Order: sequence, then structure tokens, then C-alpha cells
Amino acid sequence: MKVSILGCGWLGFPLAKKLIEIGFETKGSTTSEKKLALLKSNNIEPFLLELTETKISDSVTDFLYDSDILIINIPPGLRKIKETNTEKTFVAKIGNLIPFIEKSTIKKVLFISSTSVYADTAAIPTITEETNLDPDTESGRQLVEVENLVLNNTRFTSTIIRFGGLVGEDRNPIHMLAGKTNIPNPNAPINLIHQEDCIGIICELLKQNCWNETYNAVAPTHPTRKNYYTNKAKQFHLTTPLFNENETNIGKMVSSEKIKTILGYRFMKLDL
Repeated sequence: MKVSILGCGWLGFPLAKKLIEIGFETKGSTTSEKKLALLKSNNIEPFLLELTETKISDSVTDFLYDSDILIINIPPGLRKIKETNTEKTFVAKIGNLIPFIEKSTIKKVLFISSTSVYADTAAIPTITEETNLDPDTESGRQLVEVENLVLNNTRFTSTIIRFGGLVGEDRNPIHMLAGKTNIPNPNAPINLIHQEDCIGIICELLKQNCWNETYNAVAPTHPTRKNYYTNKAKQFHLTTPLFNENETNIGKMVSSEKIKTILGYRFMKLDL
């Protein structure tokens, strides 16, 4: 079976290597010409592919050709867009891609989404896949629209994975928070997931051929933000961040019970 991964970055590149290891032929896209040789040297068929709201590289046809599964693994990239700006750049990008998927050999699409599709609240509820989607960020709102574009398309079968905050051996939010003060929501739970578990879950889903589903995917450990980032600052010998203890906490606790039940998945990284 052949898989095309749109976006061979921090998560997509090691995912591609793992898929090859377990027997999938794998194509990978990058926007960096310098990275083509790296992909090729790891037996990933490389494609230079740029996707915007108005155009897409000609290479998209060959990138999708003869593949059975497409993994869409590109971030919304909306951090610089103000919340008052309603320009639907990410929605337009994926909308531009979908006609090419429809004309290709792709039969199944895995869309990598985010738990930002759920709102933070003062009640700090436990979030499941049945919880109403009520995003409070522009990124989350556009992810909901893209999820619907994918799920409602009758030309292919789809599954959505909503990952929490991504961490890995070379990536942790403490590096952005160290030394900062007046950080909100000290008692809100964290909802993070390690890179290894992201890859493990995707591989398990493909191996079990588990489609027409939506999954939340975060580690089942939820210490408070204050405790987690204070301990991480000590671990990395960074300046401890200071939290605002005076305002009402908002947040959410995301459950991954469905993924453990349906896929039988056991998280590898509990100590994030």
C-alpha cells in the first residue's frame, strides 16, 4: 500500500520513515528544495510542493498518483493573523487541494487536526469526541471548517486525529515560557502528546484500517500548567515561569479513551 504525506516536517518526516519501516511505500512533500535529498536518502519519494489559497504546484498530480492514502499534515499557520481577520487562508488552501484528491487514486484521507477545535472554559470540562466544537481561536475555527470539508466529501473515506500540544526530545513549550511572568491559567490541565505517540497512533490506525472516525489524541496524564512547566524549567535548567494566581482559570481536559478503546493503543510516553 502506498501513502502520500503532505508535509514532511517535524512530525511528517519521522512518520514517513516509520511507515517505510513497517512496510508502506511512502511519498513525502516539502516546500524546501534543500530537503529533497534528505527525503530521498531515507527512501521517501520526494516532491517539492507548495500549496497556497490560490495555487498549487504542478507536482501535486504525481505526488498523489498511485497512492491509496493521503495524510494531510500541514499546520494552519495562522498565528500572525489577528482574531478580527476573517480571511480563511487555511480553509482556502485545503479547498484548493481537494479537487486534485478527487481526481486521483486516493481513497482514504487522514487529516491531522488539533484539540484547539474545543473551547477553553472556566468549568474545565472533560472533552470527548462527542463534545460540541466551539473554538475560541481563528486557527481552531478554520480547522473545524477543514474537518467538515474532508469528512463531508463522498469521493473518499476520511478520519480525523485531533492532537494536543506536540512535544518531543527537541521540542517543549517551556522554552517559550521560561522566565515569563503573569502567565494565565496556572491550574488548568495540560493536554500534550509526544511525537512518538503521534507516530504510533497514525501507524496503528493505518495497520488496523480504521476509518470513518474522529479521535482525540493526548497523553492520559494531565498535571496543572503551573506544576508541569515549573518542573520542566528545573529539568532544563531554565528560569521558572511565574503564573497569575489571581484570575479565574480556564482550560479543558481532553480524553483519549476512544483511541485506547477502539485501537487498543497504549501510550508510550506518559512522562512528558
